[in-house]
Amino acid sequence: MAEHEVHHHLGEHEYSYWPLPVGLSVLLVPLTFIALMVWQKAMLALIFGGVSLVLFLIGIVGWINEFFSKGHEEGLGMPAMMFFIVSEVVIFGTMFVGFYMARATHADTWSQWVPKDMNLTIPLILTFILWASSATIAFAEKFFEKGKNGLSALFILFTMVLGTAFMVIHVMEWLHLWHGGFTLSSNMYGTGFYMLTGIHTSHIVVGLLTMLVALYLLLTGKTGEHKGHTYVKAMTLYWHFVDIMWLLVASSAYLIGSLT
Repeated sequence: MAEHEVHHHLGEHEYSYWPLPVGLSVLLVPLTFIALMVWQKAMLALIFGGVSLVLFLIGIVGWINEFFSKGHEEGLGMPAMMFFIVSEVVIFGTMFVGFYMARATHADTWSQWVPKDMNLTIPLILTFILWASSATIAFAEKFFEKGKNGLSALFILFTMVLGTAFMVIHVMEWLHLWHGGFTLSSNMYGTGFYMLTGIHTSHIVVGLLTMLVALYLLLTGKTGEHKGHTYVKAMTLYWHFVDIMWLLVASSAYLIGSLT
């Protein structure tokens, strides 16, 4: 009887349909770039990209809702996040190696590529914003551990506001430099600058999306004694990683990159 119950329990949650739209969305990403860059079909690329985004959002939202409605945590969330961060370190490391190799190879001409209107105060402001967001998300985690979901949601919202402010200021700085002639293809410094800051900002976007999910879980009461704790801890760890990585990105792209 007990064995029958175990098999019944395992069979109830052993499959999910939601990874299918997520997988299809990933499949459409390279097709989007192929349509744009190889086939020169901008409208087709737009369709592929739009369908990919819709499928991804549907799949992720459905997957998350399914887990927090029926599933239970297995305790593997934090190790998975740590492995994910290691893979992200490899990605950033590759970018840093490329940037510093270009910096060393073109040392004689690098000073000619530094835009005269680059403002080093901007990365300092952005750094303070992310430091503040690290504090607010740490408070959010502490309140969640104490069962104060309302306060936890409030501080997650504070973190989202700071993260959004970071992105807005950063994009404005990009536009300012871009209109001044410092573009992605203007020189090796421009390529490295936008690649480093761009990939970091993409991680900010991912972090904000995870916080949006956390807000939904907290405000709808889907978190409980055995649900949500791993998610909140993993989300907090990821955001701290993004904050620390910004120090390396800012010091490389702005400070070291602008030294003549």
